[in-house]
Amino acid sequence: MIKSKRPSYLSASNIYEVNIRQFTTEGTFKAFQKHLPRLKEMGVEILWLMPVYPIGQKNRKGVEGSYYSIKDFEDINPQFGTKQDFRRLVDAIHELNMKIILDWVANHAAWDNSWTYTHPDFFAKDAVGNFATPYDWTDVIQIDHTNEMEQKAMINAMEYWVKDFNIDGFRADLAHLTPLAFWKNARTKLDAVKQNLVWLAETENPEYQEVFDISYAWKWMHATENFVKNNTSINTLHSLLIDTLLEFPDSLSMYFTTNHDENSWNGTEFEKYGVYAKTLAVFSCTFVNSIPLIYSGQELPNSKRLHFFEKDEIDWKEKAGLADFYKTLLDLRKSNGVFRDNINVKFRFIHTDTSLLAFERMNNNDSLLVILNLNREIFSSDIFSETATGIYKEIFTKKEYKIDKSIPVNLSPGEFLVLEKNE
Repeated sequence: MIKSKRPSYLSASNIYEVNIRQFTTEGTFKAFQKHLPRLKEMGVEILWLMPVYPIGQKNRKGVEGSYYSIKDFEDINPQFGTKQDFRRLVDAIHELNMKIILDWVANHAAWDNSWTYTHPDFFAKDAVGNFATPYDWTDVIQIDHTNEMEQKAMINAMEYWVKDFNIDGFRADLAHLTPLAFWKNARTKLDAVKQNLVWLAETENPEYQEVFDISYAWKWMHATENFVKNNTSINTLHSLLIDTLLEFPDSLSMYFTTNHDENSWNGTEFEKYGVYAKTLAVFSCTFVNSIPLIYSGQELPNSKRLHFFEKDEIDWKEKAGLADFYKTLLDLRKSNGVFRDNINVKFRFIHTDTSLLAFERMNNNDSLLVILNLNREIFSSDIFSETATGIYKEIFTKKEYKIDKSIPVNLSPGEFLVLEKNE
């Protein structure tokens, strides 16, 4: 199957989403490049750049427009810099042994996309022959996926970025809106161009796991927000996680507390999760088959919604207050054997009768206990695991715990323990 080509390092890796427009005052590749050493030190490995292509002018929303209204699939947004600037950025990322993946929008394009002049038949038409818009997205037009020449042209455009700029993969925007056959053809062709490309899909459609290495955990994000805001039962979260593991036993899921859509339209992680924002970030970094996503500025932390169609830069401080928090988690993923991609890794929930979410991961002699207090109250009691024995160290406080199936827990709402076996 296609997904068997998944790079082995992915299971212990992470993704950082880069919003070039808002990242710096300049909003350019050159300005962002200065942040690379800091991100490398934090442990970031895969940089996902939101669309870097020119934005359509016709029917544009706002002053700056949507990144996802693409005027030319083989060009660079001049506000971000030149192609040479982008090539230098890719080279700088690779020199730091990091990866770069590009956002790819295969379902729609700008009203004044270059293909509307050269290949108008690449786009769907309405009843009177005008270009059709998907849903209520008035700034873009629908691509006709039945047109085989369009599919070939789209794959050729993707190949251009792999061959000419040496990028390391793609994040497929709304992947399920484009036929699976297209993605199969794209991966087959592009994997032959460069080995170990990363394929991330914005979808939870099980069929698409055949092609993509990583898919979104949208259901989890919505369920946790509902849990925090409406005080629903922890059993709801447990059931969802069990269903996910049964449905996608061999697939990687990208867990997150925010991204470009969530931050702009639904609120910051603190608006959504309050005191539990860091707790759920710990979950994203430690759960089985997880790939954590960190959005631009989360390491500050960023407490404002960034405007989507306008310039609204991140207010960087001299010291990012959560950089060490994320570094500790990302370093753990590299150093602990439970994150390795092999058949020896085992996982089990530690069941409790409270709103604690607790689980254990094991791989031969490596063991990791994760205990998250999603209660509204302090939890102070022991919990039990039949397999947890030995000396463990909490990765943030460095406090040692001598455990023999009984795990002492004393946590305020939103607090957590990440216990690594120290043997």
